[in-house]
Amino acid sequence: MKITLTGSLGNISKPLAQLLISSGHQVTIISSSADKTQAIEALGAAAAIGSIDDVNFLTKAFTNADAIYVMCPPNFGTDNYRTYLSAIGEKYAAAIKAAGVKQVVNLSSIGAHLKEGTGPIKGLHDVEQLFNKLVGVVVKHMRPAYFYINLYGNTEMIKHAGILGANYSESTKLVMVHPKDIAAAIAEEIQQPFLANSVRYVVSDERTVADVATALGTAVGKPELKWVEFTDEEALGGMIQAGLPEEIAKNYVEMGIAIKSGVLWEDFNVNRPVFSTIKLEDFAKEFAGNF
Repeated sequence: MKITLTGSLGNISKPLAQLLISSGHQVTIISSSADKTQAIEALGAAAAIGSIDDVNFLTKAFTNADAIYVMCPPNFGTDNYRTYLSAIGEKYAAAIKAAGVKQVVNLSSIGAHLKEGTGPIKGLHDVEQLFNKLVGVVVKHMRPAYFYINLYGNTEMIKHAGILGANYSESTKLVMVHPKDIAAAIAEEIQQPFLANSVRYVVSDERTVADVATALGTAVGKPELKWVEFTDEEALGGMIQAGLPEEIAKNYVEMGIAIKSGVLWEDFNVNRPVFSTIKLEDFAKEFAGNF
């Protein structure tokens, strides 16, 4: 198969490319950075250098592909995160239509069944809806859980405050996934024909956030590490003080509220998948190695 991937050499796209190339597929990787060309080609893939804001570029990169993988990269500089994600989805949709692509794997998120109240995930809901309107195109929406690697953002909190926390309590359930498990699931899906638009949840583990604090604390030599629940106001102020733009911080607070209420997991709970292989304690070892 000829397969085009967005996401450059990111946490999902690189291992995904490696899996597909090892299976004998012709892979093209889209990147905005010409500096990545050599590394992309070293994997055995072709590099397509350009901007995902450029529909003509995307159309050329998608043309003749048997299948494509698309993801909306984060943008902390936007003043409206939902609008930003929707605009990227519109550009992808236009290029998919122009290129005649028939099979798409879309990186969405757990919670994307909800139109409101999920912070940054709202924009991915919009992208799903947009793609579902494409005529003659079959889309597999991958809905991974909370990325383990997001926990790296708490490294300074652990080092300097000796705590881990967010605007939900220690008994709150957190459904988590490793990017490598996401890559494996996408590789599995993209190599087979789709019969209709559908959703697949990708999850590695499901634990309380108290378990998360215990696992990470034990791994980094801080077994006393505790989870602390912040108010929404404290969480917002802390993220802004740490350097996050207010728009992004507000979105994360809203997502935290959805995690606390459990609404983020409601459709996942009805459509639970077979869990993937990398468990919390496995990631904790990885976290400790980078701590």
